[in-house]
Amino acid sequence: MKVGVQTGFSGATSPDLIAEFGKIAEERGFHSLWVPEHVVFFHDYASQYPYSDDGKIPGNPDGVMEPLTALSFIAAHTERIRLGTGVCLVPQRNPIYTAKQVADVDYLSKGRLDFGIGIGWLREEFEALGVPWERRADRTREAIAVMKTLWCDEVSSFKGEFYDLPECLQNPKPVQTPHPPLYFGGESEPALRRVADLGQGWFGYNLTPDQVDANLKQLDAYLAQADRSRSDVKIQVSPLRGRYDADLLARLRDAGVDQVVLPLFGRDADSVRKRADILAADTFI
Repeated sequence: MKVGVQTGFSGATSPDLIAEFGKIAEERGFHSLWVPEHVVFFHDYASQYPYSDDGKIPGNPDGVMEPLTALSFIAAHTERIRLGTGVCLVPQRNPIYTAKQVADVDYLSKGRLDFGIGIGWLREEFEALGVPWERRADRTREAIAVMKTLWCDEVSSFKGEFYDLPECLQNPKPVQTPHPPLYFGGESEPALRRVADLGQGWFGYNLTPDQVDANLKQLDAYLAQADRSRSDVKIQVSPLRGRYDADLLARLRDAGVDQVVLPLFGRDADSVRKRADILAADTFI
C-alpha cells in the first residue's frame, strides 16, 4: 500500500517553504502530494461541512492556494512524486480553462498529475462565483466530457445541456494518455457512481476501515453495472480525523486500499522535516 500526504498552502506559507515541502515529501519516499481547493472562505455560512461533527471546516481557514497553480510550482522543484488535486471543485469552474490547466500541469510535471474531482459542499462559494448550486453533479459530468475532448482530440468539440464547445484546438495535450487519472471524492451513492462510470480512482475521506469496506462493496456493485471491475480503479483513502497506527493501516490495506493519504503540516521547513520523518517511519516507507 502506497502512502501519500495532503496539505493546504495558505498566505502564511512562503514560496520557499512550498518548494521545500515538495522536496521533503519526495525525499522521504511519499508516493504523492495532494492539495485542496476553495477560492473563497466565509466567517459565517449555513452550508454543512461533511467531515466534522459541528458542520464547520476545522481551523477557520481564510484562504488556500489554487491547487493547479501550487502543483505546477511544486512540479518545478521535484522529479518523481505524484501531484494531486484533493479535490478540485469542477462544477464551479469553467471546464475549458480547467482542461487547459490540468493539461499544462501534466505537461510541465512530465506526466505526474492525478486529477481529484469533487462537486463541492459550500453553497455560498458557488453563489459568490455566480454559478448555480443546483444540478452541479450533472454539470460535473458534462464538464468532464468537455475536458476529455480537449485532452484527447486533435480537433475538439462538444454540445450538451450546459456547455457548447465549437470546433477548436487546445495544446499541449497531457503527457498521460488518454488523460491524467480522474479520482472522484465523496462517499455518497452518486459519488461512487461517478467513480464507476467515469473514474480511474476513488478518494474516500475521513473514513474508518469498516466504512471503507462498506463503500467498496457498494462501489463494486456500481462497477459491475458499468461492466467494469475493481481492477479498473485505484482506491485511496484518508483515515478518520487523519489518525493512524500500524493496525489501522493494515486493515485499510486488507480492505483493498491502494494508497493511504495522511495530513502533513508544518510552520517551517524544520517542522515539516520532523513530521515527515515520523510519518515515514510510522508507515514503513
